[in-house]
Amino acid sequence: MLSYILRRLLLIIPTLWAIITINFFIVQIAPGGPVEQAIANMQGIGQGGSSALQRISGSEAGDLGGARLVGEGSTYRGARGLDPQVIAEIEKRYGFDKPIGVRYLTMLKNYATFNFGDSLFRGRTVLELIGERFPVSISLGLWSMLIIYLVSIPLGIRKAVKNGAKFDTWTSGIIIVGNAIPSFLFAVLLIVLFSGGSFLKIFPLRGLFSANFAELSIGGKILDYFWHLCLPTLAMVIGGFASLTMLTKNSFLDEINKQYVMTARAKGLTEKSILTKHVFQNAMLIIVSGFPAAFIGIFFTGNLLIETIFSLDGLGLLGLESTMQRDYPVFFATLYIFTLIGLVLSLLSDLMYTIIDPRIDFEKRT
Repeated sequence: MLSYILRRLLLIIPTLWAIITINFFIVQIAPGGPVEQAIANMQGIGQGGSSALQRISGSEAGDLGGARLVGEGSTYRGARGLDPQVIAEIEKRYGFDKPIGVRYLTMLKNYATFNFGDSLFRGRTVLELIGERFPVSISLGLWSMLIIYLVSIPLGIRKAVKNGAKFDTWTSGIIIVGNAIPSFLFAVLLIVLFSGGSFLKIFPLRGLFSANFAELSIGGKILDYFWHLCLPTLAMVIGGFASLTMLTKNSFLDEINKQYVMTARAKGLTEKSILTKHVFQNAMLIIVSGFPAAFIGIFFTGNLLIETIFSLDGLGLLGLESTMQRDYPVFFATLYIFTLIGLVLSLLSDLMYTIIDPRIDFEKRT
């Protein structure tokens, strides 16, 4: 098993390299990069707000702002009317004055040491931004995933055992509703009902902590934390438990109908013994195999709309904002971290196979 773990850990390196490389060159040829956005902002046709010029010193901004003359030789179509020196200064500031191969090798060297550099538009290091947003995503993802698994797996097993009974029928109706309505619609409904919409005002509408959080006692901080987390977590649980419940039910139901279960019954084994000692090992394998994808989906992808609705600054929202702004250091850093976590979790799910079913031996794989 040790040699298998070492092989899988070594496999992470080329996998990360391939993903980062493909995305790097795709992004480089995509239009609307940070240089083009900075030029658009200078000419007054950008989004404004956090303009790239805010990162240029006063003297430089004065020099650049007054130079709107030539620019015919620039490769950027939006640069017409700007002096070539202005374009060169902008390219240098964002690192685009170097050849693409040099930028690529520099990125690989830095990422090998987790040096993600600085954000292009936020004036802070990428690690600071990720560290600031990470607790929000962990809070949402951890609690929602824990509740989903604690509810879905026992419920799916119960539905498989009681297949066709009244319990299976009415719980299937709840699951159909949960599967049909997206989690963000549940989030809006919860806000309307319980967060000062049209009915009750029990829970806060935004943020992860209250304004006076630092002044609260330890118990008060814990209560305040879960008070803010209640509605967004509930929205994610309602939107996410349906698919796992049905997967668990179908997996157990498929195993229950197999020949070895009938043989075990013929030998006089109790249903509880058959379920725990035989069916559980085989049925849980398919559930464990989907854990890495579910983890990434719940922690990051699934968090995006919930973070937006409840004004929670998490990694999902950070990734979207960096993509829209073409903030490449933040974009690639979040992609790098998401991929690394997914690969490590994939290894952990393989190790879980051997815990659930000791008959599995990865060392015998060729």
